[in-house]
Amino acid sequence: MPSLTARRPARNLLLAACVVLSSCGWLEPPPQVRGNRIEPDSLKELTLGTSTKADVTAVIGSPTAHDTFDENVWLYISEVTQDRIGNTQAELDQNVVVLRFDNKGLLKSIDKLAKSDALPVTVVARTTPSPGTEASFLQQLLGNIGRFNPTAGLGNTAAGPNGAGGAPTSGN
Repeated sequence: MPSLTARRPARNLLLAACVVLSSCGWLEPPPQVRGNRIEPDSLKELTLGTSTKADVTAVIGSPTAHDTFDENVWLYISEVTQDRIGNTQAELDQNVVVLRFDNKGLLKSIDKLAKSDALPVTVVARTTPSPGTEASFLQQLLGNIGRFNPTAGLGNTAAGPNGAGGAPTSGN
């Protein structure tokens, strides 16, 4: 059996290797851009009061979404994510560009929103009951005993296709 002092250098070496590997950025997957990321240079090409919806689509593309109640509000939503342990996504950056048009279809305003502009949402921690889910595990396990009929799919050839013995009758 190795002594305690003989095991210490091996443990220290293993600990040092773990620290070095965990600090290496090249082992992490690259960040992924999701959605419509708008470059600031592209927004400079748009002019308030003169750019139309067609101009905006030609310069920065189609919007991610339209406002629910106003078709003259276009949303360009983007985020940068990176895979973490267990395939969970870490959100590195989030941006929303809001373009507003007047009734003639001319660009009226450009607003940029970041993650810091988001409002907190409180999630309600209750469940909606649904009928048929009250059975216990044992009831679910034993619930189909007696309902199994191996000949149900084969059909009864003696009774015929109509279930009343003999051949089917025609409507004549």
